[in-house]
Amino acid sequence: MKPRGRPARQRMKKKLIVNMTYAPQAEREDAEVVSRDEFARLARSGELLRGALKRGGAEIVAADAERIPRAAFHAAALRLSTLGPCRIIEPGGGAVAVGLAYLARAAARMARDFARTPALLARVRRDIAALESARTGEGARNRPLDLSLTPVYLRTDPSVGVVSGGSVSHITGVLNSLDAFAARPVFISTDDTPGARADIEKVIVRAPADFLDFNELPALFSTYHFRNAAHKALGERRISFIYQRSSLNNFSGLLLARRFDSPFILEYNSSAVWVGNNWGKGLKYPDIAADIEALNLRAADVIVTVSAALRDEIAARGIDDKKILVNPNGMDPDVYRPDIDGSRVRDKFGFGDRTVVGFIGTFGPWHGAEILAEAYGALLARRPELRERTRLLLIGDGARMPQVRASLERRGAAGCCALAGTVPQAEGPEFLAACDILVSPHTPNPDGSPFFGSPTKLFEYMGMGRGIVASALDQIAETLEDGRTALLVEPGDASALAAGIERLVDDVALRAALGAAARAAAVERHSWMLHTKKIVEKIKDTCEGGGRS
Repeated sequence: MKPRGRPARQRMKKKLIVNMTYAPQAEREDAEVVSRDEFARLARSGELLRGALKRGGAEIVAADAERIPRAAFHAAALRLSTLGPCRIIEPGGGAVAVGLAYLARAAARMARDFARTPALLARVRRDIAALESARTGEGARNRPLDLSLTPVYLRTDPSVGVVSGGSVSHITGVLNSLDAFAARPVFISTDDTPGARADIEKVIVRAPADFLDFNELPALFSTYHFRNAAHKALGERRISFIYQRSSLNNFSGLLLARRFDSPFILEYNSSAVWVGNNWGKGLKYPDIAADIEALNLRAADVIVTVSAALRDEIAARGIDDKKILVNPNGMDPDVYRPDIDGSRVRDKFGFGDRTVVGFIGTFGPWHGAEILAEAYGALLARRPELRERTRLLLIGDGARMPQVRASLERRGAAGCCALAGTVPQAEGPEFLAACDILVSPHTPNPDGSPFFGSPTKLFEYMGMGRGIVASALDQIAETLEDGRTALLVEPGDASALAAGIERLVDDVALRAALGAAARAAAVERHSWMLHTKKIVEKIKDTCEGGGRS
């Protein structure tokens, strides 16, 4: 007689996989996949240690195994989570074993960086003071603007492995259009950017591994590392202007502009200090972050913002509003267009001839994806026949996905929803083309301040020529006209959002009319080419005479 016991599948120990990349990990029967934030929560609660005997191993999936934020903490927690093998693996196949030798190296690096922290902070404070004093002194620019020289675009954000999203659209939209109005740019970035033109010179400056175990310090140290690498790559060539996409604790663009005696253009999409304190866990060095942000704003020759709310915010800080350009985001009308075939995506998810309601995004706190899940669930509960007639397609992944999943499950709507996960930037239009209705359910800022965003998805939706339901929120309400280019609803109101979706599900003719009008408005007013033209014209108007305002 065979010994009794559990089936093999029940006896199998699952592996723990911590996903630190921007790409989703497929669900697996032999593994439990968690995000970095969820892993940290499990570690702090003690659940990791309690479940160690039940796990058959553990892995961290990271874009770069040598540059993991808080590496010592994550490695130690990973080792304590299982008695099985532990590894850090890269999507391309590289792997590093996490054992005693790795932990010892991580601890030594953390101790070394802890000892170096006071000197780094002191250096940053000295340099901020020196740059402030030089703003109207010897450091001022003396050379007139010359657009026949090379412009330099800086992407200094330390994030690695970003494959899609609004930041990718914005970066490539401006970068790829610059040489229509100036010389061909040089793109200096911390990572590859999908969609950047192949004929544009690119310099990749990988963020250093220093200070990775300490919040905010990597960005401070990277300012100097990035500046030095960019300076070396540019050599002695003459530069028309330095254009930096603003990021937390980085003033390398200003340092380079001083070195090359060039105008400094700052793209300011939000206050990194505000974002860290309201959408993050709070900043450890808020005084330094605020000083760097203020320094960049004061020193910039031109500041490009995406909304009037941002202009008003920085003008209230005493920044001269004459050097501020309000320039909403845009889209490429040749990439986002109504004639794209979405049938492959529809077939993949088995949509058939159902009406598909779509959303794309990184599921951030401001995107309102959880409100959309609640609204769709409420609509199905009120009109059960729509369970067969409609489907919800959610494209992307991010921080609010757990709330979205929970809402869909609670409402009994999960079976009517397809979760596409993060898709490469180039595939975004095809996924949007699979939708009949597109939703932009953005929510107000938690502290009551004006919504400062300029959602890239909004302009891409318009380019697709689909019926749009969107929050009547600041710039969204200024861009779209209720009843002509979209249906606008009360922000954060799931019932109002459900009513708007319901109306477009029932009225095919209205969907078509709204979509056609939205497409026409996007082509006329919101292309990346026009967006970039406005930037260069502002630079010319402000900087052609030389000197600083």
